[in-house]
Formats: sequence, structure tokens, C-alpha cells
Amino acid sequence: MIRPVAFSFNDETAVNNAFQKSGDKTSQVQLKALQEFNAMVQLLTANGVHVMVADDTPEPHTPDSIFPNNWFSTHEEGLVVLYPMFAENRRLERRPDLIQWLGERFILNDIIDFTEFEKENKFLEGTGSMVLDRDLRICYACISPRTDKHVLQLFSNKLGYELIAFHAVDKDANPIYHTNVVMTVGTNFVLGCLDCIPDDYERALLRQSTNKQWIEISTEQMNQFAGNMLEVKTVKGESVLVMSQSAYQSLTPLQITLIEKHVRVLHPDIPTIEQNGGGSVRCMMAEIFLPSKNVSK
Repeated sequence: MIRPVAFSFNDETAVNNAFQKSGDKTSQVQLKALQEFNAMVQLLTANGVHVMVADDTPEPHTPDSIFPNNWFSTHEEGLVVLYPMFAENRRLERRPDLIQWLGERFILNDIIDFTEFEKENKFLEGTGSMVLDRDLRICYACISPRTDKHVLQLFSNKLGYELIAFHAVDKDANPIYHTNVVMTVGTNFVLGCLDCIPDDYERALLRQSTNKQWIEISTEQMNQFAGNMLEVKTVKGESVLVMSQSAYQSLTPLQITLIEKHVRVLHPDIPTIEQNGGGSVRCMMAEIFLPSKNVSK
């Protein structure tokens, strides 16, 4: 996770992220976001989740650096993948020093770099653009200005994933910018909003793609970031599902019961980050799947 130093509303990303809601643009935004970030880290750590925190740098100014899962992902084979980003000021978030830091602590065999596609205006924003079922090797992705099908196919071919691409739209029929606000994949369940997928065939394709339990959420719940969740493991191997307080409060008792059959739930409160950033807790966590070198710190 990346601790923010200058978090703010990003005008460059707002052009196609309808989840951003411009609010207070004063320094209070950074202060509130930092408080929410620190509280979330504390909650995760107190519940046995190992969190590695890197501090953002004051320069260059990167208002969305709190969402690192968009510029890199890690994989069990000892791979790091770098991604082409839609907003020019988000491309500045890529930090070789953080990749080097990971390489000192984990086995890093190769780096796959897709960032050259930015020159062709083709984008794929990491595990925002894609929701990966790493167990079944399925890559779910809704096509949008941030998620190019050609680059998606290259990713799927290189890493050995079956690609399930679909189209998802908001209430104004605009493409939803990232797949990870539509759905999440857990070890034993898939949770997502099928109502925002207008095509009957694509909707059925998602339903039939897995034998995991499907838990449906509504468009209204999706708009409260109920699709933006992430299952993580504690140091003792327990599965924990992290969602925001707004997402949790939007769920029905039945939905919570279905989720808690599989995982324990944590729900930090991050309203400033959600409103100004247009992303939620899943976007704030870049999972580490690299094999460990057993280096401390």
C-alpha cells in the first residue's frame, strides 16, 4: 500500500471515472485521506494481515498514487507486470525503486512491460482493468477506454489466462471504467453486478464461467463500491474479505450472510478516498504473490 502525501481529486481521470465526486479541494482532502489510510492499515494489521507500506514522494505530484494496483501486479511465477495507464499524470506513479525493493525481498524472475502501448493510446490498468481468478486462471475484464482488448489478449496469452471480456455500463449507458468496481473473485465465491451488463449472452457467460457461488449485487450497491472488494490472507492463512464501510452498509443481511459463509469481513471507513479518488479498498491494495526470499523488514 502507498501512503499518500498529496492525495486529491484528479481531473485527468474524472473524464471517464463516474465514481469520482469532486468535493473539498483544499489541503483537508490530503489530511482526511491520510487518516483514513492509516486507520485502514491499522485495521488490517490488527487482524493479522501483513501490510507493507511505502511512502509516496512529494514530487512528481501523483494524486492517485494511493491506488498502486493499476500500474503493477505480481505473480506466483516470480513475475511483475507493468501496465499502460490512461491518465498521463498517473504514469508518473511507476517507481523503479519500489520494484527494486520488492526484488530485494522476493524472488523476481522477470518483468513484463506493457507500457509501450501508451504510445498507441491502448491501456490496461492492472487489476483495476482485470479481475483475476488465479485459481481457475480466468481473466475477467469489461472493455472501456481504460481496458483495451488487444492488450488484454496479450496479457492473457503471456500469463496463461482464459479471457472473459464483456461490456458493463452505468445508468447513463457509459462504459464502466474498471472491472474491479463491477465484481470481485474470492476463493469460493464470485460477487458482482450483472444488472450493469446489457448483453444477455455476456451476462450468461459470466454466470457460467465458474462453479464458485455467485453473489449478486445491484447497480445501486455497485455505486457504493460493493463490487470493489478483495480477499486477502492473514499470516495464519485465514481468508479475510476487505470492503469499505459504504460497501458494507449497502449490503443486505442475506448478502452478508452469504459472504460470511466463506470469509470474515473487515470494512474500513474511507469516504474521502472514495469520493475524490473514485476507487475503494481493493484499489488501495497491490497483492504480493511473488515467492518470498525470507528477508525480514
